[in-house]
Amino acid sequence: MNINYHDRKFKPVANSDNGEVTSEMIFHYQQSGNILTCSYRGAQIVQGQLMGIVDASGLIEMSYHQVNKAGQMMTGLCTSTPEILANGKIRLHEEWRWTSGDQSHGHSTLEEV
Repeated sequence: MNINYHDRKFKPVANSDNGEVTSEMIFHYQQSGNILTCSYRGAQIVQGQLMGIVDASGLIEMSYHQVNKAGQMMTGLCTSTPEILANGKIRLHEEWRWTSGDQSHGHSTLEEV
């Protein structure tokens, strides 16, 4: 499976309670070679950015940093595993952990819109 995420948009459909991402947000991915980037904002996040590496199977290893409405800089790491849905769209199953704050971990699901 060779997935290119360039210019694809994803919306969160599930997130752990300790996450700051909400279903109102849209992540618009850009990809050049195997490098993935995205700027995002919304709900509790004033501004955020992520950068990752995409492997041959479409798995994404990324780091992210964001400033929340409380003025805190939050950072973390995430692994996103793709699933191709029956309609051809991508669902991303994410395992993430904060590298700031309480250092907790969580799970998210994003779906291509």
